[in-house]
Amino acid sequence: MAAPPRSLNPFRVLGRHRNFRIFWVGQTLSLMGSWMQTMAVGWLSLQLSDSAFVVGLVASVGAAPIVLFSMHAGAFVDRTDKLRIVRITQTVFLVQAAVLWLVTWTGHVSIPLLLGLAVVQGMSSAIEIPARQSLIIQLVGRDDLQPAIALNSSGFNLARVVGPALGGLVIARAGIAWCFGLNALSFVAVLWGLLRIRLPQEPSAAPPPAGVRALLRETTEGAAEGLRHLLQRGPVRDLLLLVTVGAVFGGAFLTLMPVVARDQLGMGAGGYGALLAMVGIGGLLGALLVAGPLSHRHRKGPVLMAAGLLFPVLLFAFAWTTRADVASALLLAIGVTMITFNALSNGVLQMLVDERFRGRLMAFYSLVFVGLSQAVGSFALGALARLVTAGGAIAMSAVVLIGASLLALGRSDFWRRV
Repeated sequence: MAAPPRSLNPFRVLGRHRNFRIFWVGQTLSLMGSWMQTMAVGWLSLQLSDSAFVVGLVASVGAAPIVLFSMHAGAFVDRTDKLRIVRITQTVFLVQAAVLWLVTWTGHVSIPLLLGLAVVQGMSSAIEIPARQSLIIQLVGRDDLQPAIALNSSGFNLARVVGPALGGLVIARAGIAWCFGLNALSFVAVLWGLLRIRLPQEPSAAPPPAGVRALLRETTEGAAEGLRHLLQRGPVRDLLLLVTVGAVFGGAFLTLMPVVARDQLGMGAGGYGALLAMVGIGGLLGALLVAGPLSHRHRKGPVLMAAGLLFPVLLFAFAWTTRADVASALLLAIGVTMITFNALSNGVLQMLVDERFRGRLMAFYSLVFVGLSQAVGSFALGALARLVTAGGAIAMSAVVLIGASLLALGRSDFWRRV
């Protein structure tokens, strides 16, 4: 008897899994506030400094803890209650956003304060991201992992549409401080959802070693073991290398968006928010494509490589445009290709890696996509924009990405095997 056809509805995972439905709704609401805060921090740092370099510095400093501690955090996550970790770190995010609201509202905000609060957020993110990403398989199971990851990306990009647009409205009507205040309130939604999630009882993990020194030694050994596993010859290593280059040279263009919006396109805060929203709309479309039709595709490698090559070509074109309408259209297409590549690579990697290394894989993924992208990519792009222009810096990074994709296409066969 033939198996019934699988649904192409990208939202079917929400109906099948109560825990993931609660998680997704709470995360999406919270991410709207987080994107509003990200947009406001970029604009505020530009207002306070009038420097593309400082805008890049603020973005990059918060990523430094992720670069330094992600693999240690991944080793810790692999042996700890992931749901509990996510609850604790989301609480820290709430407090950080509330402090940012207070210092901005009272007029005491400064670049050093922005840098310090970014470090606090980065330290929490180093643990939270691998815990949250590796939690998804516990919420939906292995069979629905790829569409769940893609749907998670759709929530992220829905928030990227609503958050910046709302942020521009809030800045115009109430002032920039209330972007941070509303973000603090949004974390109530995600904490409420996390407290309602109930997971099957798992075998209890071994207790953590007593003392900071012993914990650091054990997580260092676990991080080294994870790196050896991930970087051994094979499709995981090949895909991780391409993902790393893409994150460092591709994701950082968002850091320079305030500069491009103001200096190249002649826009204000509302226009800047609208540009970020176009990236989000495109990303939402790409994520729904992966969660729906592409989730049933047996071989995802060719689509992954096509998206990985088209993204930098579109980015190169965006770097030179001086028309707002053309920039918006290009950013829509950039969002589709960027999230299609990211969601497919995340799902493929999680399916390829051994279960006991999942937390460390997601730690490496966050190290690359958040840590290296911001600490290296954003900093370097900000410094380069100071020497040339923001558009010129973005164009140079796009050329590197095109070269990396062509090299992977010709010299590696991982995309034919997945």
